[in-house]
Amino acid sequence: MAQEIKNLKPQSVWSYFYDLTQIPRPTGQVKEVCDYLLRIGKEIGVEVQQDAVGNVIMRKPASPGYESRKVVTLQSHVDMVPQKNSGTPHDFSKDPIDAYVDGEWVKAKGTTLGADNGIGVAYALAVMADKSLVHGPLEALFTIDEEVGMVGAFGLQPGFSKGDILLNLDSEEEGNLYIGCAGGIDVGATLSYEDNQPVPEGDIAVEIILNGLKGGHSGVDIHLGRANANKLMFRFLKKIVEDLGVCVSFVEGGSLRNAIPRECRAIVTLPEEDADMLWEAVSDYRDLYNREYHGIENEVRLEAHKCELPKQIVPREIQDNVIHAVEAVQNGVVTMLHDFPDTVESSSNLAYLRLGNGELDVKFLTRSSSDSRKMMVASSIESAFALIGAKVEMSASYSGWQPNAESYVMDVMRDTYTKMFGEAPGVKVMHAGLECGILQGVMPDMDMISFGPEIRHPHSPDEKVNIPSVERVYNYLVEALKAL
Repeated sequence: MAQEIKNLKPQSVWSYFYDLTQIPRPTGQVKEVCDYLLRIGKEIGVEVQQDAVGNVIMRKPASPGYESRKVVTLQSHVDMVPQKNSGTPHDFSKDPIDAYVDGEWVKAKGTTLGADNGIGVAYALAVMADKSLVHGPLEALFTIDEEVGMVGAFGLQPGFSKGDILLNLDSEEEGNLYIGCAGGIDVGATLSYEDNQPVPEGDIAVEIILNGLKGGHSGVDIHLGRANANKLMFRFLKKIVEDLGVCVSFVEGGSLRNAIPRECRAIVTLPEEDADMLWEAVSDYRDLYNREYHGIENEVRLEAHKCELPKQIVPREIQDNVIHAVEAVQNGVVTMLHDFPDTVESSSNLAYLRLGNGELDVKFLTRSSSDSRKMMVASSIESAFALIGAKVEMSASYSGWQPNAESYVMDVMRDTYTKMFGEAPGVKVMHAGLECGILQGVMPDMDMISFGPEIRHPHSPDEKVNIPSVERVYNYLVEALKAL
C-alpha cells in the first residue's frame, strides 16, 4: 500500500504525504511531525528554524537571475483532525493513518485522512527539495495546532517570516482562489446541578443511539445542510419526554469544535409498560429523519435497546430546560454574503454536548466573515443558555481575513491559471477559518491568497483527496512561482 501511494504523480509530493500519514499528528501532538520537518530541512540542504511556539520555517535562495523577486512564503499547518467511525480500532496518538488508493482518490480506512493540510505540507516540501525549479526567494512556513485554536498562527512573532507574498495551501476546491475567510469564536455553556435524583421505581433504562451521519467540516460543509447529531437527538428527546414522560439520565454527542457531530447517545428511563411506545417512536423518528435528509445523508440510524439502570436521572427542571435550550439555539447557516453569491457569511455548529452526573457542558463554534455578525450569533447562543441559568463563556475569538481588492498576487495567480487551463479561476471568500486572518495581523503588508487541490469531506472519516487534482495544482504552483 505504501508503494502504491508513493508511486503516484508527482512522486515527490505523494512520498512526503505518505510519510505524514505514518506520523501521528492530531492537534496538540505535533512534536514528532515538527522533528520530521527539521530533519527533512537539513537533509535537503535548506535553512531551517523553529520558533518558541513550535512553528517551523525553511528558507531557500532564489534561482539565478531571480534574486530581486519578492519573497514568497508557502504556508500550511502540520496538525490534522482526528475523527473515526464507530468500531474503527484506531488510536490517533500512536497509530499511522491507513491510507489507500481508490480509483482517482486517496482515502483512509475508517478515519480522517489528514490531506487537510498534509497535502499542503507535502507541496511545500516538494518545492523546497527540488533544485530544478525556477523561482524567487522562497520560504515554507509550517504552523502548529491550527485545527483547535490556531495556536501556531497566534504565536507567530513578527520577523520570523520574511515573506512579501503568502501562498496559503489550505484550500480544498480546485479552480478557486480564495482572498478572504471567516473569523470565529468558541462559545461554551456549563451548568452544575445536584446529582441526587433517584430513578423512579419500576422504570427500566434504555440507551438511544443516533449515528450514521456524514458529519464534515463545520466551515466548508456547513452549507450542505447535513444533520447535526446533537440537534436530532434533542428533537427526539423533547418528543418522548412530552409524550411518554421519559426521564433523561445521560446524553453525550459530538467531539471536536470544527466537526459537525455525527453521533449522539442518550440513556433514559421509563415505566416498562411504555417500552413498546418508545420502540414505536424510535421507528417513526428514524423514518422521519431519513425522509427529511434524503439525498443529504446516506442513512440516519436511530436505535434503542434496554441497558443497565443508571444510579440517578437529571432533575426534571434541568432536563426540560436543557432540552428547550438545545432545541431553540441556532445551528447551521445563519446568514449569507451578498457580495459573494452562494457563500455563507455566518454559521453556528453545536459541536459537543454532555449532560449527566451533575454537569452540563456544551460547546459551539460560531463563524462569520463579519465580526459584528459573529458576535450576534454568539450572543444568541449566550441568551438561550443564560435563560436556563448556565454559565456562558466566549473564547479563542479571531477575525476573518479581509479581501484585498488590489492584490498583486491575485492578478498573477489568476493570469497563470488562465494561461494554463484556458479559463479563469473562481475568486471566492471561504466560510472556513484560514490562518491568513491571523497572519494578516502579524504581517499586515503581506499579500495573501489561498488555493489547493480537490479535497472532499475534511474533518470526517469520508475525507478523500483527488489524485489528478493534486498533480494539476502542484504544476500550477510551480508555474506560479516562476511568475511571482
